[in-house]
Amino acid sequence: MANEDLGKTLRRLRRLASLTQEELAERSGVSVDVIRQLEQGRKHSARLPTLHALANGLGVELTTLLGDPPAVSASGENDGPRFVAVRRAIMPALWGPAPEPPGPDFSMNSLREEIADGWTRYHSAEFDTVMKALPDLISDARSATASGSDDARRAGFAALGKALQLAGHVALRMGKTDLALISLERAIDAAGRSSDPLLLPMIVNSTAWTYQRQGRLEDALGIALRAADDMADAGHTDTADGLKVWGALTMSAATSAARSGDYERAAAMMETAEKEAARVSKLPDGGDNRMVSVFSPSSVRIERVRLAVQYGHPQDALALAKGMRLSKDTPPSWRTWLLLDVARAHTDTGDAAGAVKTLESLRRVAPTWMQHHTLAVAIVRDLRVLPNQPPGLRSLAEFLGVCE
Repeated sequence: MANEDLGKTLRRLRRLASLTQEELAERSGVSVDVIRQLEQGRKHSARLPTLHALANGLGVELTTLLGDPPAVSASGENDGPRFVAVRRAIMPALWGPAPEPPGPDFSMNSLREEIADGWTRYHSAEFDTVMKALPDLISDARSATASGSDDARRAGFAALGKALQLAGHVALRMGKTDLALISLERAIDAAGRSSDPLLLPMIVNSTAWTYQRQGRLEDALGIALRAADDMADAGHTDTADGLKVWGALTMSAATSAARSGDYERAAAMMETAEKEAARVSKLPDGGDNRMVSVFSPSSVRIERVRLAVQYGHPQDALALAKGMRLSKDTPPSWRTWLLLDVARAHTDTGDAAGAVKTLESLRRVAPTWMQHHTLAVAIVRDLRVLPNQPPGLRSLAEFLGVCE
């Protein structure tokens, strides 16, 4: 969490833009009352459409308004030695030596396993561990692209694309959106030189996510829809892996549409996605789910809960989440996001005890992940201004470092 909370950051950015509260309200379409509540500390969080609108009105990226991004402290650790090494791996020196072929002990299967393990650790919020491994993963994958046979080189480019995609995700978590796009653009180039038809649309999905974080919602929507349509036209949705990638792109497009204010269009996309998700278990499985996009009936339902929370339908969100059974391939980060959204829904309905109970569950199952997400801090801050604070809230506030 940043040293400044959302309200202080909003006030500072508004003043830097030489705008009154009324002028910002006119530019953003957000009510003056909401802006005042945020700046005065009477409200500590806002739904994503509101945050996007405020960022657009201020002329800044969403990450600038939110302060320190997830997984980063205000101490500058996002520019520490390990991240510097990741940056150098993404962008090796211009006119440097060409990669040399891998040595006799190199194993492509081992490299793939290490990259898959990196994705597993990333989804578990073990960002420091992933950063430590990334430079060697990228270097080994680059070496593999200089292998002797065409098939081995294409396999090397596939590994390089997946490693650079992972690096792009880490850069985005560190708040380095421009570096994330550089890494993803290079991953797209590698994907085009591989023989994996699903790799390119998966990386496009990551790029759409990065555009979302930059507030480029129309760009994010456009590239996700185009990639999804291309997959369907090419017949890539007839396998489980292909359908998962298509589904992830469709959900990404729905999120962009919703954040742009077109909730009806987003709901229609999610309805289509939920129907298609039922086909995944009936199609041929491609193998290692760690290397493929997440898409299942569970993931679609989780995303529906999220959109309901963000668009002011907390009762619908709680109804959708009640009694959910998550599939075994649902990553831990998706499970924890569900708990966070449910906590937000309880808060919005005035059920402080339910929110605290849900946050306590989140703390038990993913304490590190919880500390890496500013929404958890925002929820606790909102709960702390209530006159009757439920048992357990103070402990959560101390855990997240928001006690005053």
